[in-house]
Amino acid sequence: MNLSHEEEDHSLSLSKFESMLKTNKVLFFDSEEFEDIILHYLDSGKINLAKKALKLGLEQHPRSTGLKLVQVEILIFDDKLEIAEKLLNELYAIEPTNEEIYIQKANVYSKRDQHEKAVELLNIALEYTDDYADVYSLIGMEYLFMDNLELAKESFIKCLEEDTEDHSSLYNVVYCFDFLDQNQEAIEFLNSFIDKNPYSEIAWHQLGRQHYTLKDYEGSLRAFDYATLIDETFLGAFLEKAKTLEKLKRYEEAIECYTTTMELDDPTSFALLRVGKCHERLGNLEKALKFYLKTVHEDPLLDKAWIAITDFYIRRKNYQKALYYVNKAIGIDNENKLYWKRYATINNALHFHEEAEEGYRKAVEFGDNNLDTWLFWVDTLQFLGENNMAITTLLEATEFFPEEYEIEYRLAGFHFTLNETDKGMFHLSNGLRLNFKNHTLLEDFFPVVFHTPQVQEVVNKYKKKK
Repeated sequence: MNLSHEEEDHSLSLSKFESMLKTNKVLFFDSEEFEDIILHYLDSGKINLAKKALKLGLEQHPRSTGLKLVQVEILIFDDKLEIAEKLLNELYAIEPTNEEIYIQKANVYSKRDQHEKAVELLNIALEYTDDYADVYSLIGMEYLFMDNLELAKESFIKCLEEDTEDHSSLYNVVYCFDFLDQNQEAIEFLNSFIDKNPYSEIAWHQLGRQHYTLKDYEGSLRAFDYATLIDETFLGAFLEKAKTLEKLKRYEEAIECYTTTMELDDPTSFALLRVGKCHERLGNLEKALKFYLKTVHEDPLLDKAWIAITDFYIRRKNYQKALYYVNKAIGIDNENKLYWKRYATINNALHFHEEAEEGYRKAVEFGDNNLDTWLFWVDTLQFLGENNMAITTLLEATEFFPEEYEIEYRLAGFHFTLNETDKGMFHLSNGLRLNFKNHTLLEDFFPVVFHTPQVQEVVNKYKKKK
């Protein structure tokens, strides 16, 4: 690989500096060389070496503004803001038109959460700088800290007008559009950006994501196609393209795309799982199962993979196999509400009602607050003859669903069964008020109760009102 002269000089300076540290022999570097060495160590996270280089640099060049500004950067990094500010004031007295002084002063204010003051200083830096893009990007970040997404967006767009290669600003602009729910505006911006920069794979990728959000999968696919044509190693674009192809039910092409991602990098559990799903939709059941099993091998903690295998067997009514895999999943994570819900469903299908009851109870205990989970649990308790427990459970459910006719009709049925007529009447009236049309639910679950004269009388009164 051919290095540019600048890269060669930088590499030689580093080697020379590190050789000096090993031999304790003091060598001379100009101030710019020291700046490059220090910034290299800061970028690499080697703070101690950066400080060592700074100390030697200031000994050799005590008047260097550039080195003192790097010193300020390190002081700010160490949260020594007052010392940094004092040094900046000294430098300002010497070089009041040095934009880096304003940028570092802004950095101090930003650290103190005085972001408006930081923006004021950065706007002054714009008057003295040649690097407008960098300053606009910093202003954009300050507006992000202030949650002012509109002004942040404007700043990042100005940055991109100066430097179309500033990828982080491009991502930040799209982040602002996303946060503001301005997907259509984002598409317009990206299209105009692409008109001027047709080979920007990142812009094409982001355009694809916007179309995907708006469910325009054809538009999304076209954009991802361009992104992957421009950069044949763009892993994220291939993944998004595969997801889009799935939405378009083009499963074989989706499999090809997911396979490409696995060739570009180590197979991810996400890609393996999606390939399995595509094969299942194509009716390639053996291949689907093979990929589901590969997924749990790759990531044993991925709940979606265990659920995929369990659901695979549930769909084929092979409940014994489904139970085997859901038990394995529970063995790995016994607080997963999704596992317990399926455990309950499978045991219900196998007529193991006590186990089913445990499954629904655990699912709710671990955060499943779907209405159907509560109702399945109660219906299982009814089958087991646990009427009082069923009432307690339904009353708990009313905290999440205070006006739910399915709960009210069941509560009425249980109270009438226990000869608690007043409570039964109360909940029956609630059920009829909330949804008269479905009052036959009471007949479905409590036929004996439904046909009693007192219940029929109440139902008929409501019918006449209707």
